[in-house]
Amino acid sequence: MATATLTKSGDIAVIRLAHPPVNALAQGVRQGIQDGIAAANADPAIKAIVVTGDGRAFSAGADITEFRSGPKPPGLGEVIDTMEASAKPVVAALNGLALGGGLEVALGCHYRVANKAANQLGLPEVKIGILPGAGGTQRLPRIIGIEAALDMIVSGNPVNAEKAAKVGLVDRLVEGDVVEGAIAFARELVAAGKGPRPGSATRIDPASVPADLFAKKRASIARHPSGPMAAKNCIAAVEAAVGSDYKAGVARERALFLELAGKPYARALQYAFFAERQAANVPDIGKDVTPRDVKTVGILGAGTMGTGIGLAFLNAGLPVTIVEANQQALDQGAKRVRETIESNVQRSRISAEEGQKRLANLTTSLDLKALVNADLIIEAVFENMALKKEIFAKLDAVAKPGAVLASNTSTLDVDEIASATKRPQDVVGMHFFSPANIMRLLEVVRGKETAKDTLATAMAIARRIGKVGVVSGVCFGFIGNRMVEAYLEEAQAMLLEGATPADIDGALEAWGLAMGPLAMMDMAGLDVGYRIRQEHKLTPERAKLYRVTDAIVEMGRHGQKTGAGYYTYGADRKRQSDPKIEEMFAKEAAAQGLSNRKPGADEIVERCLLRLANEGAKILEEGIALRASDIDTIYLNGYGFPGWRGGPMWQIEEMGLAKVAEKIKAYEARHGKRWAIAPLIEKLVASGGKLADAGVKG
Repeated sequence: MATATLTKSGDIAVIRLAHPPVNALAQGVRQGIQDGIAAANADPAIKAIVVTGDGRAFSAGADITEFRSGPKPPGLGEVIDTMEASAKPVVAALNGLALGGGLEVALGCHYRVANKAANQLGLPEVKIGILPGAGGTQRLPRIIGIEAALDMIVSGNPVNAEKAAKVGLVDRLVEGDVVEGAIAFARELVAAGKGPRPGSATRIDPASVPADLFAKKRASIARHPSGPMAAKNCIAAVEAAVGSDYKAGVARERALFLELAGKPYARALQYAFFAERQAANVPDIGKDVTPRDVKTVGILGAGTMGTGIGLAFLNAGLPVTIVEANQQALDQGAKRVRETIESNVQRSRISAEEGQKRLANLTTSLDLKALVNADLIIEAVFENMALKKEIFAKLDAVAKPGAVLASNTSTLDVDEIASATKRPQDVVGMHFFSPANIMRLLEVVRGKETAKDTLATAMAIARRIGKVGVVSGVCFGFIGNRMVEAYLEEAQAMLLEGATPADIDGALEAWGLAMGPLAMMDMAGLDVGYRIRQEHKLTPERAKLYRVTDAIVEMGRHGQKTGAGYYTYGADRKRQSDPKIEEMFAKEAAAQGLSNRKPGADEIVERCLLRLANEGAKILEEGIALRASDIDTIYLNGYGFPGWRGGPMWQIEEMGLAKVAEKIKAYEARHGKRWAIAPLIEKLVASGGKLADAGVKG
């Protein structure tokens, strides 16, 4: 039940927000706060009020279920105003995280006391495409100053209690029971005759604000993760706090909030928020399925991917053993790990003590038997089926019973890999994305014989190391890379039609992608895709599209790592267009008898997006993906798709599936069978259904 309860500790009233697990500010909590403030003010025995959260959190903010249904009265702004208007001093006891509306509640209190361990105090609303809408953009600048408030609100990043105390957000830090500390602080206030201190009462003198502050901040947010509007509106809202009275500032905040709330960018970011959480729910993996205990991790392969995976586990505090076939490769891998950790220490991302702890958890070996006690073994070698099967046969003989055997394959058949062992139930795909210690996505591939607890272990490990785990079935490329094949294929077709690499990458990056398809291929290494095409033998139609790209690879141009691919690269890794490459595509187009029609930017974006989503619809119908939202979660976390665009599946739902079907059929008429429409899209158009209706609900 969502509520806020009032108790007494002598002459101090204590209001506890109670809505497990993070005390979201549902209607019952809001009403409870309002009633508690009124009751405490009406009681002559009460001298001051402490507001805290039940359990380990103060409040994580708004009740996310109200994002869709809409809030019921009393509104949060009204409740906070009631707190601030209290005739008796109100002290927030921040016992844990205070985010969004939760921090706004704390700002409405007259004073704030925090536990030293509280490490998430912030206003992250910009990350879901909106801004703090209950006075946060007006109170925070008045309490901690314009510049500090601007940084917190525009970034959406939280601060810890110690930083909060330095900037004036927190009045006192305590160890141990923060409620007892806040009660003691409240009694000190009463004894000193200090009454309410409304945060809204301070006036910010325009002369105290650097003249170019807001212009500089606007110039710094050209590619903000929230999209083209939210960060700008956040800046405008904070700017409204300068010189104006609080009520005028709140009116401006409200107008800017409503402007954002109705935009597709906010809806997309909120969809992405829910989608990421939904991805963790695997319908047949209930609470009765217990993940296996993973205390030690083995990694086979000390290349870029293997060491990146190793770092991800070391960063999470797990002991890691990396095994390689030759000493030179092992030494190079260990050096990469060591240099990365040392760099993090030098940049103050971690302490020197933590760096030493991570390095101490690393073991290297040339002997496969070094993995004999590992609870989880991840193979991260060259993408070749024969090699992987050979390795898994050896692991089968070495690994202890119950160890999870995972392949980092990005395209290969996990069932075939598992067939090399006598324990296919212990085999799972764990497809990390490079650089594996940084990228959030982990595609967890479920083979036909993967045991439920094996899958549960992989998903639990994803959470443990800070990854977003998404389940995929078995097919070539799984979800992400199967779709990206269609996307890259369309880019190849447009190169032959007259578009340059810069045209294609520029159009998609202007639309919001972190990196266009050709730049992405150069970064990953053109030789990687080349080897995959050689192993899997393209159809003649597809092979024609890749003739020039294969020729580029055969020239020794493998992308950034060789200084040249579709582009040329200097020491700074900045790409430069190369007329030689454009000429190669023009000659091949002429040889194939293709007309040079050079698609424009809008067509480039539309064709790439529709090829992605059309393939995604096929994957969803085949049951490879559990949900359309899982597909979007993969693209948002692994392929540089901007959160404010929602993902490829969200995009076609937003466009309207009937309109999308018409466009796909028109492209099929022009370009042939690679554009064959996904049957699922036609079925949904005929039934009036939505992509969210396809797949599973759990």
